[in-house]
Amino acid sequence: MTASRIDIDTIRRLPKAVLHDHLDGGLRPTTLVELADAVGHTLPTTDPGELAAWYYEAANSGDLVRYIATFEHTLAVMQTREGLLRTAEEYVLDLAEDGVVYGEVRYAPELLVNGGLALSEVVETVQEGLAAGMAKAAAQGTPVRVGTLLCGMRMFDRVREAADLAVAFRDAGVVGFDIAGAEDGFPPADHLAAFEHLRVENVPFTIHAGEAHGLPSIHQALQVCGAQRIGHGVRITEDIVDGKLGRVAGWVRDRRVALEMCPTSNLQTGAATSIADHPITHLRDLGFRVTLNTDNRLVSGTTMTREMSLLVDEAGWTLDGLRTVTVNALKSAFIPFDERATLIRDVVLPGYEL
Repeated sequence: MTASRIDIDTIRRLPKAVLHDHLDGGLRPTTLVELADAVGHTLPTTDPGELAAWYYEAANSGDLVRYIATFEHTLAVMQTREGLLRTAEEYVLDLAEDGVVYGEVRYAPELLVNGGLALSEVVETVQEGLAAGMAKAAAQGTPVRVGTLLCGMRMFDRVREAADLAVAFRDAGVVGFDIAGAEDGFPPADHLAAFEHLRVENVPFTIHAGEAHGLPSIHQALQVCGAQRIGHGVRITEDIVDGKLGRVAGWVRDRRVALEMCPTSNLQTGAATSIADHPITHLRDLGFRVTLNTDNRLVSGTTMTREMSLLVDEAGWTLDGLRTVTVNALKSAFIPFDERATLIRDVVLPGYEL
């Protein structure tokens, strides 16, 4: 199937998988307005449409630090049990409406305790909301499996606590771990003890690397910390010259380390210059295990359907490419092999037989 034959409605119906998506970056604008009113938080505007536009414009600064700063408002409304339950449930329903059949949602519990909830209560509440969303989605005939990644904030000192939470809740919906936040100046090896603990406890983890900081960040995440996946990783291209792979790039490709690539987000933070030239296409052609992700749906004004459509319209992708990144995501998901294989065999592959 050629790119010109894949219309938006077809793309919307395709089964999708997303590995890199932040809970606090994906609230519905209407929900944000209503929750802000309930807790007395002042927003840039109380009109949902204008608020969505404000987020998109603010995020298009080309500055990762400013991009991260837009989360002030979403985090402000996620400090209560009510806010967390609603946010998590709607997160799942929004994925289901977008055709996502498997998703991994990530968030940092330490950022959600200002309302008095304990770290464990935050995790329990989010899991309750996600479960409610999955039950509703299944009842509506659009089942979606959602696993949770807990994040530690790399510029603070509670990463080990977040890792302990991931271990404690690994049989209650938490499938893995990540570190997030400002990448430049905060190397992943600063938190080596947390990663060593996760390895001992058999909890898989990904690390944001190769976005705001270059190749050394990716190397350290892999070879020092032991990450199984790389969040973003767009700057792996610094180790590829005229199609020849350096040692780090070769390791990533040959060991099938998944790259959680987020095209729209990367344009906003200045990690890429255009969809047409985004590294995801070149890396796919070189045989890397690239995956397609939204990162922050409210902040980036995007969905998986939109990300796929952009690749089709601006980078010439075909149905085969969209199927490849979907299968890639499931191959590298942090859930048991049999669950991944079943989703690929029974849901994804039949869904691409158009």
